[in-house]
Amino acid sequence: MESPFSRTELMFGKEAVEVLKHSRVAVFGIGGVGGYVVEALVRSGVGAIDLIDHDKVCLTNLNRQIIATTKTIGSYKVDVMKERILDINPKAEVHTHQCFYLPDTKDAFDFCQYSYVVDAVDTVAAKIQLVLEAQRAQVPIISSMGAGNKMHPEMFEVADIYETSVCPLARVMRRELKKRGIERLKVVYSKEKPVPPREESDEDCHAKEKKPCQDRKAIPGSNAFVPSVAGLILAGEVIKDLIFYQIGRKE
Repeated sequence: MESPFSRTELMFGKEAVEVLKHSRVAVFGIGGVGGYVVEALVRSGVGAIDLIDHDKVCLTNLNRQIIATTKTIGSYKVDVMKERILDINPKAEVHTHQCFYLPDTKDAFDFCQYSYVVDAVDTVAAKIQLVLEAQRAQVPIISSMGAGNKMHPEMFEVADIYETSVCPLARVMRRELKKRGIERLKVVYSKEKPVPPREESDEDCHAKEKKPCQDRKAIPGSNAFVPSVAGLILAGEVIKDLIFYQIGRKE
């Protein structure tokens, strides 16, 4: 019988589709990378998705974020993403968390209820805490490294954090995770050297209002084709891993 996920079933099989239907994935950060992660997860048939982000869609998101349109500017990203998910799959279970994930908000989340965790946040402190909480709950996690100031989507690859090089964010993460005794972390990263951004515009929303998610030295430049590719690679790894963990098969 034809269904929204008939083509997925042709690739992975009926049992795999059932696994995805009964999986719950938490995506932390619904921006240029995280938005495309969610898009691919829902279109793959993941039955339950948690969306965690406190930001609103702003004008500067239009160049790269899948939920950003002139109609959604000013709306909370988790609300816009939830509406989009339900437009694609009305049967999906969507949990929204309108907050920035930081060490002081970690207790609001029970990682044991997740099948998989996706880290698409910006700050090192949040990324480290996500890894620590996922490890405690024995839940698989995948992290996105730097996608800003990059021009070559074809250079992204999947690796363990300790096998990465060049990426400045990955270098910091290697150092901090080693201090905490974390032995491995699956990441998506690029060896491309960051392109120096041009002078920041006074019209940038983040230049006007300092936000927790923007607690960094400079606002990175970005484009439509790099964050999206990083997000789709992350989602692909999640889908394949969920199937492999449950039915012991990796395509």
